Amino acid sequence: MPDNKDKTDKRDRSRVAATQQHELQFFAQEAGISIEQRRDLIDRFGHDRETLIRETGRMQTH
Repeated sequence: MPDNKDKTDKRDRSRVAATQQHELQFFAQEAGISIEQRRDLIDRFGHDRETLIRETGRMQTH
């Protein structure tokens, strides 16, 4: 049965919620970095998920 598109919430999945511990843990684990490193990236580059993924990759190659 298809999802009802009328019952969607207003969350923005393209952004990382830095104030939610579970999201920081998930995103840090997914990227293979510490939560502190993730917080530093958010402080430097903002909450945009694509930007954070890109910068995580750059951080790991240096």
